[in-house]
Amino acid sequence: MYFPTAGIECNPLLPFGVALGISFFTSMGGISGAFLLLPFHMSVLGYVNPSVSATNQFFNVLACPPGVWRYWREGRLVWPLTLTVAAGTLPGVFLGALIRINWLPDPSDFKVFAGLVLLYVGGRIAITTWKARRNKTESMRPGAVTDKEPTCRQTAMGCCHVLEWNTRSLVFVFQEKEHRVSTRQLALLSLVVGLVGGIYGIGGGAIMAPFLVSFFALPVYAVAGATLFATFLTSVAGVSFYFMLAPFYPGLAVAPDWRMGILVGLGGMCGMYLGARCQKYVPATALKCLLAAILLFTAIRYLSQGF
Repeated sequence: MYFPTAGIECNPLLPFGVALGISFFTSMGGISGAFLLLPFHMSVLGYVNPSVSATNQFFNVLACPPGVWRYWREGRLVWPLTLTVAAGTLPGVFLGALIRINWLPDPSDFKVFAGLVLLYVGGRIAITTWKARRNKTESMRPGAVTDKEPTCRQTAMGCCHVLEWNTRSLVFVFQEKEHRVSTRQLALLSLVVGLVGGIYGIGGGAIMAPFLVSFFALPVYAVAGATLFATFLTSVAGVSFYFMLAPFYPGLAVAPDWRMGILVGLGGMCGMYLGARCQKYVPATALKCLLAAILLFTAIRYLSQGF
């Protein structure tokens, strides 16, 4: 099949299958998988023009809803957290799209930026996984007191209660534990994440999720649904903005490749639903280690090509 905007030709089953596999694993951590799909587009398929960022965001638009619905059904979607992240991310997405088109249209320059983003995300995942493993090892020593966390089946809709949500703080109870977050700090972080995500062509969940878990000490079961839904909202805005900017750049491919977007989006829908459903059965540590290894390898490769 030929993809006119991307300017490439490939078997349609290839992008569909890759998107399904990526989203299956990444959705378990509240990440859509767009950050891994973009290296596949650029390095494997040779899709390197600026429209790849818009196509990547269109993947999020189609892929995220099944995962979000599954997390909502299981009572693991904190709406105030979701809306705060989305509101902070949206302005950054628009600015990021302008930067991508005007200052990073060249593939070599963009690969340097993409490599730095992947290096950061992979490093954060590796560090947080290592710290969590150390804490778990220490808690299993003789005489250590441990608190068994509730399973996913225990996290019914009533287990998540929002106690406070205003311009200063967000407080909610999840799995019988109170969590407090500064709304302003969360919005500022979301703005920066939206800027990077708008340039790279991701909703920002891959960057936001590690921050929420490591810096704000929020539970991954509560973060997953929120970051996926915020990724969906910001991706809708990002795709729309790229589409509206396309007529102003007639000599540059800016709008999404709709054929490619639909293929990877359908694969992402299947993988996202299955991943959200199977999250509680798969060891999180193994998944994080695999993701970190892929990210770091891709980042080093991109940076070596750029420099």
